[in-house]
Amino acid sequence: MSDDLDPIHPTPVTSALGDRIRNLTSQLRQERDVQIKATSRILGAAAQIAVNHDRLIDQVVEIAEADLDQQSQLQPSEPYTTDRLKQQFKSLKDAKAHFNLKASSWDALAAKLNQTSALPTPPSVSNQDAVIQRLDAIEQELHLLRSDMNQILSLFTGLMNQLP
Repeated sequence: MSDDLDPIHPTPVTSALGDRIRNLTSQLRQERDVQIKATSRILGAAAQIAVNHDRLIDQVVEIAEADLDQQSQLQPSEPYTTDRLKQQFKSLKDAKAHFNLKASSWDALAAKLNQTSALPTPPSVSNQDAVIQRLDAIEQELHLLRSDMNQILSLFTGLMNQLP
């Protein structure tokens, strides 16, 4: 044999196996990174949904409180008396104009006021419409939130099913 020829070295099988393991490890790391990002996005979206849900609950509470405040303002806690009306208004004419009622005396005005305040006072139509529109908008947002939450849950379930 001549020295000009290079000796044949067998290719180690471990080198090819090592490359495959490195490639698989790299792919697993990439998949893990993708799943971490997806999970992070899902959790961020779920947190935003929770914030929106809390905001909607606060709006409903505001509406209910405003309605209760309005009702308490419309219905006096004490019945009207002649003395109280005389203290509040300079003249019978001023009192009648304020309440937009006709009465021939302080006593008659107090009696009419007590009769009308005993009846439940319906809220104004425009106020009712505004509240209904606001509640409808809140309800639509809740439906959207529910839809978003279902999408997030299905994505999260899909991610969980992909985990080994």
